[in-house]
Amino acid sequence: MKLRIDSHTHILPEHMPNWSEKFGYGDFIYLQHHKKGFAKMMRGTQFFREIRENCWNPELRMLEYENFHTQVQVVCTIPVMFSYWAKSKDCLDLSQFLNDHIAGLVSKHPRRYIGLGTVPMQDPELAIAEAARCKQIGLAGLQIGSNINDDNLNEDKFFPFFEACEKMGIALLVHPWNMMGEKKMQRYWLPWLVGMPAETTRAICSMIFGGIFQRLPNLRVNFAHAGGTFFSTFGRIAHGFECRPDLVAIDNDVHPRNYLGKFWVDSVTHDPELLRYVMGIQGSRKITLGSDYPFPLGDLEIGRYIEHMNLTQDQLDDIFYRSACDWLQVSPQSFE
Repeated sequence: MKLRIDSHTHILPEHMPNWSEKFGYGDFIYLQHHKKGFAKMMRGTQFFREIRENCWNPELRMLEYENFHTQVQVVCTIPVMFSYWAKSKDCLDLSQFLNDHIAGLVSKHPRRYIGLGTVPMQDPELAIAEAARCKQIGLAGLQIGSNINDDNLNEDKFFPFFEACEKMGIALLVHPWNMMGEKKMQRYWLPWLVGMPAETTRAICSMIFGGIFQRLPNLRVNFAHAGGTFFSTFGRIAHGFECRPDLVAIDNDVHPRNYLGKFWVDSVTHDPELLRYVMGIQGSRKITLGSDYPFPLGDLEIGRYIEHMNLTQDQLDDIFYRSACDWLQVSPQSFE
């Protein structure tokens, strides 16, 4: 059986503290196990989402994955757990709890799971320290948000963090959260349908125009959900750079086209024609298989449609495992 690595899945510990009670403030997420196989994610006293056992049970996850010929899952927390709005040391406490859980899972199932940690990005010094600890406890990289309390990723205060990640060889997954305009478009699930793709585009453009990729060429970054709307609007982005460099090229005068194929995106397009378009721009070696498992908006058939796109075996191997191995700097042989 050919190796498959799902580069984008989410997991939580089965049991977590009630962080709001522990810290004495805030609407932190905790779980209420209200019936067998299900739990309510509570945000303070407000219901946020119901999740199934496959959000915390590693054995059940592996069984479900076998149905789609996938052996390895890259696991990270759910973005609502980032808690960048909290006091820095409280966020660090929460992050370490989540990171230790994922590290334990990876240690127990090293051929089935690869771990990404979370760090208190509102305090870059603490984030760097926890990033180093994540590497020490066996995590392959980190997941960060598309913005940090509405600050774009190009802000000067975050550059030392990215610089440290490049130096330590830590891979990054950038995931949309804290969606722009969320409070103004609650109806029709628009924050998830419109806001999330825009957030990912915001993050990519911030890192390109802010010069992060130019200054840190060895930084390995993967963007969730196939880069959001970045590729479908790239013509407009490039034209904006060309026609108004006085507004766009103020921190980096290198054309954005120069960075195509310099970062990774996952395959979560839900549309073979869009994936084919992204492949034409990125190349298959910069697209990782992704599912957003176990959530319903994800590709819960884990790339089954990709099998029917008449791709070459090399292209399939790139998407199904080689690209993830490049991004995470892991060997395919370690999962045999």
